[in-house]
Amino acid sequence: MKLKTLSLIAGTLALTLIATPFAVQAEQNSSSPQPGQEWQKKGSFKKLNLTAEQKAKMKEIRSNTRAQIEAVLTPEQKTKLQATMAEYKAQRQQGQRKEGRGKKGDIFASLGLSTEQKAKMKEIRESSKQQMDAVLTPEQRSQMQQMRENMRSRRQQNNPQ
Repeated sequence: MKLKTLSLIAGTLALTLIATPFAVQAEQNSSSPQPGQEWQKKGSFKKLNLTAEQKAKMKEIRSNTRAQIEAVLTPEQKTKLQATMAEYKAQRQQGQRKEGRGKKGDIFASLGLSTEQKAKMKEIRESSKQQMDAVLTPEQRSQMQQMRENMRSRRQQNNPQ
């Protein structure tokens, strides 16, 4: 059960790290704030009260992670992912998306990733998570861990097995 929970947390973190940059790229010509910026302003990083230096390092880590993930995907997979993310964003803006696990959880499953691609993406996500944790102070890491545990608890309540 713990392994399943850990896998769900890792998957959620990975989707957040991976999906946000693709949504940003899909909306390059938009005059509204980019999704990655909205997430940073409204998301868990705001609660951590990051310094300007920490924010810059986090942005660089996310950018590097996005580039590494894009390098793993084929051109067809990139195109499909961008289209799906644009559709997801449109649904979210119209208030059609339901809370909890929904379409976002199925985005990468629909790309038909090979075993090698999945393994490489997992490696990239773990590396990114370690790099981000290294940027945080011990207190911030503790807060982040608490937020992850809260998210895990909410997910278990919403999706009882």
